[in-house]
Amino acid sequence: MKKKKEEKENPLHTEYGILSNSVYILGKIKKYCPKLLALMAVGVVTNSLMQYMWSIIGKFVLDIVEQQANSPEKDIAPLIKLLIITTAVEIVSMIINTVTDNKRWYNAIGVRMHVITERAEKTLSMNYQTLERPDILDMESKAEEATGGNNNGVEGLIHSVYSLGVQLFVMVTTFSVVAALDWRLVLIIAALSVVQFLFFRYTVKKDRKEVWDRLAPVWRRIHYMERTTQDFDYAKDVRLFGMKDWLSDKQHEILGEKQERMMRSRNLWIYNSLFAHGMTLISTAVVYGVLIYSFLGGGISIGDFTLYIGFATTFTSAMTGLLNSIGGYKQCSLQVDNFRSYMDLAPDDESDCIPVPESDKYIFEFKNVSFKYSGQENYALKNLNLTLEPGKRLAVVGLNGAGKTTFIKLLLRLYDVTEGEILLNGTDIRRFKRNEYYRLFSPVFQNVEIFAFPMNENVSMDRPEDTDKKRAEECLVKAGMAEKLASLEKGADTELLKVIYDDGVDLSGGEKQKLALARALYKDAPVIVLDEPTAALDALAEYNLYKSFDEIIGDKSAVYISHRLSSTRFCDSIAMFKAGEMVEYGTHDELLAKKGAYAEMFEIQAQYYKEGKDYAEAAE
Repeated sequence: MKKKKEEKENPLHTEYGILSNSVYILGKIKKYCPKLLALMAVGVVTNSLMQYMWSIIGKFVLDIVEQQANSPEKDIAPLIKLLIITTAVEIVSMIINTVTDNKRWYNAIGVRMHVITERAEKTLSMNYQTLERPDILDMESKAEEATGGNNNGVEGLIHSVYSLGVQLFVMVTTFSVVAALDWRLVLIIAALSVVQFLFFRYTVKKDRKEVWDRLAPVWRRIHYMERTTQDFDYAKDVRLFGMKDWLSDKQHEILGEKQERMMRSRNLWIYNSLFAHGMTLISTAVVYGVLIYSFLGGGISIGDFTLYIGFATTFTSAMTGLLNSIGGYKQCSLQVDNFRSYMDLAPDDESDCIPVPESDKYIFEFKNVSFKYSGQENYALKNLNLTLEPGKRLAVVGLNGAGKTTFIKLLLRLYDVTEGEILLNGTDIRRFKRNEYYRLFSPVFQNVEIFAFPMNENVSMDRPEDTDKKRAEECLVKAGMAEKLASLEKGADTELLKVIYDDGVDLSGGEKQKLALARALYKDAPVIVLDEPTAALDALAEYNLYKSFDEIIGDKSAVYISHRLSSTRFCDSIAMFKAGEMVEYGTHDELLAKKGAYAEMFEIQAQYYKEGKDYAEAAE
């Protein structure tokens, strides 16, 4: 059963408890690798047997030796027979234990790999606006940490279940022997083990609070710096601007935060180790004291002494190991809490949402729309009223920071409005299922992300078996990539980037943007959105590309975003943004006649934009 959420630290974090997490992890094992349960059961028996088998054998060996020493006839056959049988059992147990241990480890890793996939799917399906929040990013970082190693989080809990099983099995089998010697000895051993466990538990909690919880944002910064220093896209800037020392210092600073916390963690565990050794020393001294007293009093034989000392030592180790396993178990369970809290983040409630209606015409209306980013006081977009008619071209212009990209994110519903509403054919877009709504758009963004897949899959953005290679190639040609395709031996089948394949091809900035245009053509959605995708091109190339692309898309609706005005001449209407507000709206000629902000921006930009002057003429 779930416990109450920790509202003071993070209202989204839940403590599920060890029992709940154990059932959860066993469920994952059953789902992804049922045979792992059998391997764990067999390992518990063989591992336990090997821990105290020689204590039993030692007693019998000494008894036989003592018996033969007092016998006139020396017969070592029973001793040899015992040693042969014991050795055989030991070898068989060792083989079984070694095989099951190895299989248990790599099958546990397999389960963790499946759980990592679950986490990735969660992140990929999460609302874009939610995923940008710092608290959600911290939760994702902690969930990643819970699935990132063999001895922590998800896989650590699997190993903890096994370790706990072994210690319990050993305790049950050794308890009766130790209790038979002196039941008070059991109490003393248990008391010392509990004291050691309490200190261990204190260390675990302090380690989590002072180290691992504070490392969550540090991990995120470390991952960013690793990407930045290793990503080829940054390589030119790093070298030309001489950023090596600066980035190295920044990375060293962040890694210093990690090192400082890790040193704190190591110191805590050194103190715990010293305390544990002290408790073990006291426990061992007590056991030997009781056994020596019993032996000298004639209560036990030398063989019994060996048996009891072996079983008492094993019982002590099992008791301490059990309690410490519970502590480690708790630590792994807390990390599984992080994972489950992230996985249990409520998805968008679309139970009342409706499908996007099939239509030949889609009209988008912004009605008194305002938007404010999370944690910000000022509005990024304020009181916007705007209509995008079907089949029309809308140019959204303005300087950087004017609110153009925010407008696009709201139109695409990457963000939901703070105030007002956006209507699609008269219905608030928040009433539609997100994924269906996304299908209405073919977006091309300024920052074009290339995936380490073949070029045709980078166009289709789909699985290989679902990619129409011929169509992808046609779209690349229409987008201006014909010359590039001709230069490639494998054409559209060429692998991109060198991340996965050594012979992968890197594209120039302009080629990336043309590939993004090909994606938009391939998707063939009713609304095309170009968010400054031609930033890597000069003004003339941008104009020609926009004009050519405008002819290709035919009767589709289109929104062109730019801080340059090359797209405005052939658009049906122009929206001029400034400081988060639409300050002018109309056709190109209407806005020039107003002699306002648009006309001023048009005059400031190159002579290519002046009325009556053809771009081709300007180029000459």
